Amino acid sequence: MSAAVSKKHRRPFVYSLIVIFLWFGASGVFGPLFGKLSTVQENDSSAFLPDSAESTQAAKIIAQFNADQNQSLPTLVLYLGEVNAEKIAGLNAHLGQLGSKKIGDSDVPISKYLTQGEKIYAFASQDGKALLVNLPFKSEIAGDLLPNDLPALPETIATLRQDAAQYAKSVGLTSNVTGIGALLGDLFGAFKGIDSSLLLTTLGVVAIILIVVYRSPVLWIFPLFAAVIALSTAGGLVYLLTKNDFIDLNGQSQGILSVLVLGAATDYALLLISRYREELHHHDAPADAMRAALKGVFEPIVASGSTVIAALLVLLLSDLSGNRGLGPVGAIGIAASMVTILTLLPALLVVFGRWIFWPRIPRNDDLNTQLTGFWAKVGAGVQKRPRKLWIATSIGLLALAGFSTTLNARGLSTADSFTKRPDSVVGLELLGQHFPGGSGQPTELVVPEASAEEVTALLLKVEGVASVEPTRTAPTIPGQPVAAIKVIDGKVILNATLALNPDSVAAREVIPAIRQAVGALDSSILVGGSTAVAFDTDVAANHDNRTIIPIVLVIITIILGLLLRSILSAALLLATVVLSFLATLGACQLVFENLFGFAGADTSFPLFAFIFLVALGIDYNIFLMTRVREESTKIGTRAGVIKGLTVTGGVITSAGIVLAATFAVLGVLPLVFLAELGFAVAFGVLLDTLIVRTLLVPALSYDIGGKIWWPSKLQSK
Repeated sequence: MSAAVSKKHRRPFVYSLIVIFLWFGASGVFGPLFGKLSTVQENDSSAFLPDSAESTQAAKIIAQFNADQNQSLPTLVLYLGEVNAEKIAGLNAHLGQLGSKKIGDSDVPISKYLTQGEKIYAFASQDGKALLVNLPFKSEIAGDLLPNDLPALPETIATLRQDAAQYAKSVGLTSNVTGIGALLGDLFGAFKGIDSSLLLTTLGVVAIILIVVYRSPVLWIFPLFAAVIALSTAGGLVYLLTKNDFIDLNGQSQGILSVLVLGAATDYALLLISRYREELHHHDAPADAMRAALKGVFEPIVASGSTVIAALLVLLLSDLSGNRGLGPVGAIGIAASMVTILTLLPALLVVFGRWIFWPRIPRNDDLNTQLTGFWAKVGAGVQKRPRKLWIATSIGLLALAGFSTTLNARGLSTADSFTKRPDSVVGLELLGQHFPGGSGQPTELVVPEASAEEVTALLLKVEGVASVEPTRTAPTIPGQPVAAIKVIDGKVILNATLALNPDSVAAREVIPAIRQAVGALDSSILVGGSTAVAFDTDVAANHDNRTIIPIVLVIITIILGLLLRSILSAALLLATVVLSFLATLGACQLVFENLFGFAGADTSFPLFAFIFLVALGIDYNIFLMTRVREESTKIGTRAGVIKGLTVTGGVITSAGIVLAATFAVLGVLPLVFLAELGFAVAFGVLLDTLIVRTLLVPALSYDIGGKIWWPSKLQSK
């Protein structure tokens, strides 16, 4: 008999070892690929617009005019100080040697990315206190890697800054490198922290929280290890799909992938380990306890993950390819988290046995330590005053939600997208003091040749347009004859220089005025350029908000209804999470404006906040209500609510804190959008964890009683 028992216990141990070895083999394949993930990013926002966008259609025609010039990425070097003819001549001589300078530590010269045969020269401002140089970079610089695998654009911008600063100092001037090329270079450079500071900070935060939660010097290692394996697996899969052009990846998506996987995987791990610890009190063999634990958590983990995956995949309906890319990227991350936590982590826990819980090792004593302590007192409080609690919390959330209507999500300029003030932002502000705001970055109109003069006169009447010049067969150089207007297929390009900073939200608002004015004359005229791209991006983001959010709500409601076998409970849970989301937006408005001092929020911020808050926030209600339903079948609904709250209180609160902390880590990157998203998700998750799941949902469910399960038969309990 003892031999049979030994064989029975040995078999799960062997199976667990096989699972562990299989995962180690997979990590050996996907781990190195995850390390290359940043090399396949695409961060050029103009590439994210749909083909139907007017600026995209304009860009295709404009590219024909620039085929021999390729000046699609304006990069400006600004020199400030007293200007004279000698300084202009000296700078022009210096610029003549600029192309031979090596980029960073590579052997690649700057000339590789400069338009061949294009003369680079400086021209003075009217006030005689500034010189401006427009460097005609090829657009391919934004996507190229140098031989050392560093991105070409930020490395080139850094080299230009070093060169300009040295030369400016030698002649008594100061310098700044700005324009769209420098802004994008600084933006790309900001994502360098994803592979190092963001990931390491997230791992450190999660490790500290797990050590505090488990109060064990060993146990925290296993969920964190499983989460890292999930991240490397997801990252490797995303790399392969991006490398082969199946999906799009940008730095923003990569940053979100890291915190999403680590946060979600740790949440699932906390739920599994909590139930496993509980079952160890009722089973002698760890394998038997794990089997019972998996039976209890499999459904809520799969339902929770499926909800998030479904919400993320709805992003495939987005007009913006960057958003569409985040959908499968995030879905792959959540799927990897679920599979890893439901396979690798159980195998690790079974192989290493009970001792990993030291010094609080659970014994087979049929005790449930979760029925006493703080959460038992919370349950008693809910049981004593359910109606007062849910009414009071609802009123508080509604009051905070009222501020959501004032949230400024009209968009951010690239300059306002940084939490710090990089050189490109400072240079842009200084540029506007000496040159028209749109210098070097005009709004480009594709116009029939016959209408060019009439359109020019019309444009000069539009408020915000400073000047209009056609694209010519050769650049206009001071003191030299003006070249002829360039004509291709009966069309010309009119370059409208705006009086405003072309990267600003105010400049974007000039685009519809320009389109309306020229459209009344000829509907075939197309308006493009970087400012038009930004405007069309905002329009597409607003369309996504109106389209995707309702679809996600319907999908989540269906999943909840199927999981809980109840229409009423699904509707009530969804209503509480939506209320929590609106309250979070209200808090965001107060904090962004009055505490952080941000200029506003990106137009896509409400959508991203909604996807993560509603999809992730519903997790805690799923964890709670699946346990409540399980207990309700045994002891009745009201008693089941209190027991469900009591036994899940600790683990769900810990999970919420972990997820909030991981998203808050997004603030280490110097980007306003990620800082805002990190705050929104962290605040919203804590609100869901500490208020909605702890007080509102249990109190409301207890007050309603068995009818919460309508129309299932469980409503009679």
